[in-house]
Amino acid sequence: MIASIRGPVLAAGAGWVVVELGGLGMRVEVPSGRAAAALPGDELRLQTSLIVREDSLTLFGFATEAELDVFGHLIAVSGVGPRSALGVLSALTPAEIAAAVAADDEKPFRKVSGIGPKTAKLITLSLSGKLSHLAFESGPAAAGIVSPSDAIADGVRAGLVGLGWGEAEAGQAVQDARDAGASDDSAGLLRAALALLQAGRSGRGSRGVR
Repeated sequence: MIASIRGPVLAAGAGWVVVELGGLGMRVEVPSGRAAAALPGDELRLQTSLIVREDSLTLFGFATEAELDVFGHLIAVSGVGPRSALGVLSALTPAEIAAAVAADDEKPFRKVSGIGPKTAKLITLSLSGKLSHLAFESGPAAAGIVSPSDAIADGVRAGLVGLGWGEAEAGQAVQDARDAGASDDSAGLLRAALALLQAGRSGRGSRGVR
């Protein structure tokens, strides 16, 4: 099992890089726009997963442990192969994927090429409860010491923005949910804030048709 690879980049293209390792050039499939942004000559270290098939050995590489973790969960979902999982990670960050799963929102996955409505829904169902440790790790942290509850709130705001809500309305929904006594855990706070946002949108729509 090849767990990681590090070396200078020999060549790179859309969704792949060739990394020199002991005089050999190892081709690694990577999420587009992240590791694939490396240029020849750059030093690159990737967390890797080797996928073995009857007719091929393919090495998939990721810049972070979080991406590798999500990749492993995705390929365990029925109907999601390594290429489709790579497509999801090319379109969404691990935090955005985890936030969408926590909110039971399959729409972000439906935007990924090769992921249909049924598979998108299956992803949210299959990954439910498995990515809570990743959902808000990329949320902004204020300077100085941040309390755990504030860090969770910041992460929830970031997750909602990743799902397409505006920063101001996401922040207000999180604050309203906290004021209303929503659960302090990230998944509970996200559900409460999302319910407020959806209720507000429905209310605006109802007033518009009167």
